[in-house]
Formats: sequence, structure tokens, C-alpha cells
Amino acid sequence: MIKFNISPVDKSQQEAITAKIDNLTKPKGSLGRLEELAARLCMIQKTLSPELRSPHNVLFAADHGIIEEGVSVSPKEVTWQQLSHFSKGGAGINFLCEQHGFRLVLVDAGVDYDIPAGHGIVDMKVGRGTKNFLYGPAMSIEEMNLCLERGAEIVEQIYRETGCNIISFGEMGSGNTSPSAIWMHLFTGIELEKCIGAGAGLDRPGIRHKYEVLAKAVSNYSGGDSIEAKIVWFGGYEMVMAMGAMLKSAELGMTIIVDGFIMTSVILAASQLYPDIMDYAIFGHQGDESGHKLMLDAMGVKALLHLDLRLGEGSGAVCAYPIIDSAVRMINNMDSFQSVNVTKYF
Repeated sequence: MIKFNISPVDKSQQEAITAKIDNLTKPKGSLGRLEELAARLCMIQKTLSPELRSPHNVLFAADHGIIEEGVSVSPKEVTWQQLSHFSKGGAGINFLCEQHGFRLVLVDAGVDYDIPAGHGIVDMKVGRGTKNFLYGPAMSIEEMNLCLERGAEIVEQIYRETGCNIISFGEMGSGNTSPSAIWMHLFTGIELEKCIGAGAGLDRPGIRHKYEVLAKAVSNYSGGDSIEAKIVWFGGYEMVMAMGAMLKSAELGMTIIVDGFIMTSVILAASQLYPDIMDYAIFGHQGDESGHKLMLDAMGVKALLHLDLRLGEGSGAVCAYPIIDSAVRMINNMDSFQSVNVTKYF
């Protein structure tokens, strides 16, 4: 398996960071989570004056064999149709990236369709969709490694060519809330039924059917106790590729803005292998998918926003970016009490 060298963030300047934030012209702690974010960015970047450079949102797309069991209202062809739509602009993630200054990178991780060249979509296809994990592993260990390597390669290229130091990840893949729910169940111990929601819009009977299918899939599992085995059995190509991208981002000292339910399950799985990845993660949005708050709580984190989004694509992460930008502007642009001769009033 590909290895990553992820170090915990440097906390040697923590006292100096706290002193700088506390001596800005405001009551101590009055800017709440902006102060927490600023401190996190300082530690990630090893500086008292952090900056945000060339934000990117990388969207990985792939298909899932489990969709054959009727666990999603979205037919499989929606994956490639939406990926093509993203490449032309006009989708949800397109206007958000344009609004907030993100470059959108589209990656075919394993779509069950031959997308023509020339559409600006990076071809990293590992296969034409995963196998149906109700009956066996979704992918091979070799495919998992290839996904990790290709996700890491995408981030390495972005970092080298643009100097990007803050990045978010999104996904497109009909049925991908199902593997995400199972990862959540396996890696948190939360009851499977509490991990399963409506996905793209299942009704109550549809959610019950989804639970029955996934419960049977879990009971059929015979892959062993290792984290890698569980990733291989239930994962999606786009999810494991995003995992490799997140791990490489942390290795490079980049800040990761985590999107909704699916990307949270991805970083949850990544953290089972490399716990220090959590030092580099800012959770952008608590989605509307049932179970997302439970997963965030189990990880001991809190999202910046709760807008009831369930679009995916990286939308919640990109929406959260201006708050992170505000934290940077706070620590860099606010005066200190000493610099303007204002008496501390707390």
C-alpha cells in the first residue's frame, strides 16, 4: 500500500499565536470560531501570518455496483451526465467556485461511460464502476492502491503548479451514500440504521429497503478486520481517490476543507490509517443527510455551517471558505491594542 508521511501540526508557536489573537482590538474570545480557525491555520502553516493561496475544489466521479440493488433514486447514467454538465458550467458547484475564487478540477475516477476527450475532465479512470459489494468486494487491493496513488498525483500536481495551500474535495456518484453509511458504521460503531438516510431523495419505504440491502451486505462481509480490507470491500473509486488526495494534501501541509456526508466518511476512513490527518481538516458543512451530525460528533468535530445542503460536489466546503478567509483577515488585518494605543477593555 502507498505510504504517506503525515506529521502532526507544529504547536511550538501556540503561545505566541494565542497572544497575538488575544491582543487584537476586541474582547478576548469575542470573535469565537474565527479565532479558533486562525490559530489552526497558523499551526498548519507554521506562521503568525497565515495566507490562503489558489483554492481548488477537486471533484471525483465514479459509479457504484450497489446501485443495482435499488438503493438510490438516481439512475447510474446521472453520474456521467452530471460530470459532463460540470465541465460546461451551470451546475451548483460551478457558480459556487466562481463566486468564491476556486478552480474546479474534474476527475473521472471510475465512471461507467467513455467520456470523450476535450471536455477538461482529467482521465484517472480505474474501472467502469465498482462491483456490487452485496456479493463481494467492490474493488481489488490493487485498484484501491491505484485510486490512492492517482488521488495523490492530482494534489501533487495542483500544489506544484499553482502553490495551492487550501483545498476541498467533492464527489459525483449515484448511490455513494450507501458505501459512506457503511464506512460510518464500521469506523464509528454507530448502529447501521442510524447511518442511513435518503441520499438523493428516497422516501420512507426506499430508506427501509436501503437499510435492508446494506445490513445484508455487512452481514455478508468476510474481508477481515483490517481497515484496508473494509475500504476495499465497501469503497467507491471516487471515495478512495479522494482519500489519497486528502492524505497527500496533509502530507504537503495544505488545509483541507471537508464537505458533507460522503467526504466526511472519506476523511473518517483516512484517519483510521493516519490519525494526524485530522490536524489539517476544517469541516465546512453539516449536511442534511441523516447520520452526518452523528458522524461529526463521533469524530469530535463541528462544522462551520449547517445549511441543510445535500448536493455533494464540494458545495458545502466551498460555501464555508469565506469564513476561513475572515479568520485570516482577522489575524492579519486587525490592529493590536499596543499599535493603536487602545486600553484593553476585558
